[in-house]
Amino acid sequence: MIRSFAFTTAGRLHSQDLDVFLMPTLLADTNLFLWVDLEASSVEEAKSILEGVFHFHPLSIEDCINESPSPKVETYEPKEDDRFANYLFMVIHAVDYSRKNGVFDTSELNFFLGKNFLVTFHSVPLRSVAQVEERCLKSTVHVARAPDRVAHALLDTLVDNYKPALEELSIEIAELEDEVLRKPEPETLQRILAVKKEVLHLRQIIGPQREVLKRFALGEFKLIRAHLVPYYRNVYDGLFHIGDLSQGYMDALTGILQIYLNLSANKTSEIVKILTIITIITTPLMIVGTWYGMNFENMPEVKWQHGYAFAFGLTLVTTALTLIYFRKKRWL
Repeated sequence: MIRSFAFTTAGRLHSQDLDVFLMPTLLADTNLFLWVDLEASSVEEAKSILEGVFHFHPLSIEDCINESPSPKVETYEPKEDDRFANYLFMVIHAVDYSRKNGVFDTSELNFFLGKNFLVTFHSVPLRSVAQVEERCLKSTVHVARAPDRVAHALLDTLVDNYKPALEELSIEIAELEDEVLRKPEPETLQRILAVKKEVLHLRQIIGPQREVLKRFALGEFKLIRAHLVPYYRNVYDGLFHIGDLSQGYMDALTGILQIYLNLSANKTSEIVKILTIITIITTPLMIVGTWYGMNFENMPEVKWQHGYAFAFGLTLVTTALTLIYFRKKRWL
C-alpha cells in the first residue's frame, strides 16, 4: 500500500494519494513537503518509489527492504553522478508485548528524511504512523510543516507506544511475584525464565536505539534544524527512562527467581529433614526387630516367657530416648 501526502510549508494538506508520475514535480516545488508512506508494499512497489522517484542509494534501499537486526542511522550525501538529494536514512523498531504468549513483538520502521520529503517504509501497520498521519491531517498545530517535524512526531509516538507494552510487562511480573510467594510450581519457573528472556530482548532493542537517538539529541545531523534538537532530546530522554525501567524489571525478575530457588531449596530441606527424622526414629525399632529376627538356637530371649514384652518395651524406650535427644538438640 502506498499512501502519499503533499503539505504546504504552513502544514496544511495540499493533496494526497498522488500518482507516482506527479511526485517528481511536487518534489521540485520548494513550497511543498512530500510524505510517502509505504505499508506492506511489494518489492516492486517499493523500488518504484525508492529508486524511480527519489533515486536513493542502493545500499539504503537494500537495508530498507531487508529487515535489519538492529537500529541504525546514516547520512547519504550525493556525489557527482548521483541523482538523489542529501538525505538521512534511519532504521528503528516499535515493540508490542502480548501476555498471552509472553513475547515482545518487534516491528521495523525505516524512514528517509530529506529537506522537503519524508519516505517511511514498514512491513506491518504501525500505530505510531497511523497516529501521526491522523495528526497531520486533522490537527490544528500543523505538525506537517517540515519533514524533520514529522520525523520527530513519529519517533515521539513510537517511544510513547512502548508504555502500554511496559505496563503489560509490569503486571506480568507482579503476578509472577505473587504466584511465587503463594504457591511456587515448576511451571512458575518456566514463566520467570521466559519473561526474563523477553526483558533481555527488550534491552537489546532499546540499547542500540538509545545510541541512535543520542546522535539526534546532540544535533549531529544538518537536516534536523537546531530549534528542533531539544524536541529530539526529549524523545531520547523518554527512551533512556524506558531503558532504566527495563533494567528495573530485570532486577525484579532476578529477585523473584532467587526467591523461587530459595523457597524450593527450603521445601526440599524440609522434606529431607522429615524423611531423616522418620528414618532415625524408626532405627531402634529396626535394630531390635532385626536382632530378634535372627532366631539363633542359643538365644535365651526366644524361649523367655516375657521376651515379646521385653522387645516391645526396649523398642519404646530406645525410641523415646531418641526423641528426647532430638528435642534437646532442638532438631524437632
